[in-house]
Amino acid sequence: MNFVEALKSENLDQIRSFPKADLHNHFVLGGSREFIKEKTGYEIVPILKPLTSMSEMDAWSGKYIGNRFNSPEGRKLLIEATFAQAKEDAVTILEIGEDVWGLGEFFSNDIEELISAFQEANEKIALEVELRLQIGLSRHCPIDYLMDCLSHFWGHKEFYSIDLYGDELAQPIENFIPIYEKAAENGLILKAHVGEWGTAKDIVTAIETLHLNEVQHGIAAVQDDSVVDYLAENKIRLNITPSSNVLLGRVSDMSMHPIAQLYRRGVDVTINSDDVLIFDSDVSKEYLRLYQSGCLTAEELDDIRLNGLKPKTTTGDK
Repeated sequence: MNFVEALKSENLDQIRSFPKADLHNHFVLGGSREFIKEKTGYEIVPILKPLTSMSEMDAWSGKYIGNRFNSPEGRKLLIEATFAQAKEDAVTILEIGEDVWGLGEFFSNDIEELISAFQEANEKIALEVELRLQIGLSRHCPIDYLMDCLSHFWGHKEFYSIDLYGDELAQPIENFIPIYEKAAENGLILKAHVGEWGTAKDIVTAIETLHLNEVQHGIAAVQDDSVVDYLAENKIRLNITPSSNVLLGRVSDMSMHPIAQLYRRGVDVTINSDDVLIFDSDVSKEYLRLYQSGCLTAEELDDIRLNGLKPKTTTGDK
């Protein structure tokens, strides 16, 4: 049985057996709920219907996450849980990383300890998974603070990419230019969350301002045909998370998800989990849901899967 046949038979176990990439995973919420329950006794119940407000998300987070994992041991447990999830789902390329503030909070400002936490979990839980270590930034933080935190990260070749997330309107995207110039000097793949809550034009502005290689989400591009063409022509990858988009009310129905239009217009798209613990969104389920909804054909989904597994971008390809 191949991947197309597994999708057409709607056999989740078979779908899980084929290699796939997860290039948009926030590890704090991206791990295996079974692994966490086994280790801690906590049962984390996902959200199964669309939220009506972000206060509902906050309430969920307070109930199931709260401060339970706010310790070095807790952080390392969540890293291990994410590799356990990847192993269970045959994810062979996993892009995850720590937010810069976590270095001081959980790793005593010891960058080697932070790097080792991810590498050791990789080796212990899922050696077959290719780890692409990411630096995470919150839009809500002052630039001087972020630059100070990042001083510990620069020069460490273990990091593959940098990603900016949080409220798209928290502060002007131009504020982050010095950070992204430094990240480019360090050979990092440049990514940012854009076009989940913002507009199609915001996507182009972010790409051109920060010289992005990839966009996390980017689904608002379908609001403007010229932006879709821009993404296709400039080979900007969109790392999309379908269940998250539906459950956060950004897309009304899985069958109408913009990924189909983007893919068919020649945009480089991948399918990813985002926050497995919140949205019950492991990558195999994302493929199956898109197929069952009629959004994409099995053949199209297999093409997207294989695209995500292509050799990683090098600095010279930027």
